[in-house]
Amino acid sequence: MTFDDPDGHDDERTTALDAWHATGINGRPERWDDPGVDWAAYDAVVVRSVWDYVDRRAEFLSWARRVESVTRLLNPAAVLDANTDKTYLRDLGVPIVPTHWSARELPLWDDYVVKPAISAGARDTIRTADRDRAQAHAAALEAAGRTPMVQPYLDMVESEGETSLLYFNRRFSHAVRRTPMLAPGMTAADGVRAQSRTPAPDQVELAEKVLAAIPQALLYARIDLVRLHDGSPAVIEVELTEPYLYLRAEPEAAARLAAALRELISR
Repeated sequence: MTFDDPDGHDDERTTALDAWHATGINGRPERWDDPGVDWAAYDAVVVRSVWDYVDRRAEFLSWARRVESVTRLLNPAAVLDANTDKTYLRDLGVPIVPTHWSARELPLWDDYVVKPAISAGARDTIRTADRDRAQAHAAALEAAGRTPMVQPYLDMVESEGETSLLYFNRRFSHAVRRTPMLAPGMTAADGVRAQSRTPAPDQVELAEKVLAAIPQALLYARIDLVRLHDGSPAVIEVELTEPYLYLRAEPEAAARLAAALRELISR
């Protein structure tokens, strides 16, 4: 087994590897772009913290397809291809946060969040109540050949928070409440704080509808939900490429991930 980025999320990487080793799975971290790695020597390759794919997406996806031609890749290359461009949200067929995909004719909202469809960690994301600034940022993204996502800022995330549901091999493992990165007084540098949460039945129902629409094997999936102003849940993001899994938020989470990995590589 291998992780792809030995410099990212040390605590979670260590937690996962310890759980793998406890079940007899030998794993070690590797960089995805290291030309010296013999990927065929591994029974499986587990993609984890590929934060640099944003600037190198074509290269990353080409790597994923090459790896998948010689060994098992989790999650699969087709999943990574679809999931690294957030325009996938348009095709989910479930409620999502209202999203305008252009710099033209922005809706009249009190507060805007504008970000590119290919991004990670709130990079190139702004929040503003100024419609002209929102439009200008969206236009700058378009001018750079990037698809803008313009969304209303939902102040319910400050009281309700985002709910992230974690699934390993399609089985629910745990959920966390995540603090909003763009709340007043916070920046991307502050990171995201999370605490264990029991998801509501309507959130579980929505998350499992999303999973049911994905035919490929999934070692891990994180479904991020937020409640709209009417109280109904909506998908804000489906994380299938490089999500933080909050393995320390639930005592059995790492063991569940290890069990899911063993199941998938034993098929």
